[in-house]
Amino acid sequence: MRNFDLTPLYRSTVGFDRLASILDNVTRTDGGATYPPYNIEKTGSDAYRITIAVAGFSDDELTIEARDGQLVISGKKAEASDETTFLHRGIATRAFEKRFQLADHVRATDAVTANGLLHVDLVREVPEALKPRKIEIANARPIEAEKVTVEL
Repeated sequence: MRNFDLTPLYRSTVGFDRLASILDNVTRTDGGATYPPYNIEKTGSDAYRITIAVAGFSDDELTIEARDGQLVISGKKAEASDETTFLHRGIATRAFEKRFQLADHVRATDAVTANGLLHVDLVREVPEALKPRKIEIANARPIEAEKVTVEL
């Protein structure tokens, strides 16, 4: 993967620091980590779902937090009390942390686990003040020409 230096962007722009930070974070985070596997789906015009495979984790071993424009999903397996001897261990239950950068006005609304999958529903809720609105055009009144007097 290529690395991009965004330092010139910081030096030559004003007000785009958040965009540059997002691009910077996206290129730095994850490092190509694929555990645990996940899907990102678009479920509606302003609705999304993140699905993460969390087989072997209970609900209380998973944490979902929204902070600084990111959704952070982490899992940490509780210490096993019994000494189990595995002949083959193919189900990974190592700790993980996944970070998803959220766009403005996107927030998590619901989270549920089913069949070894964690589903996190997200929705974009644009405030009324930011939504496009139609401006009505009033009927035009005839404008009377005003007399201008010039004194010399």
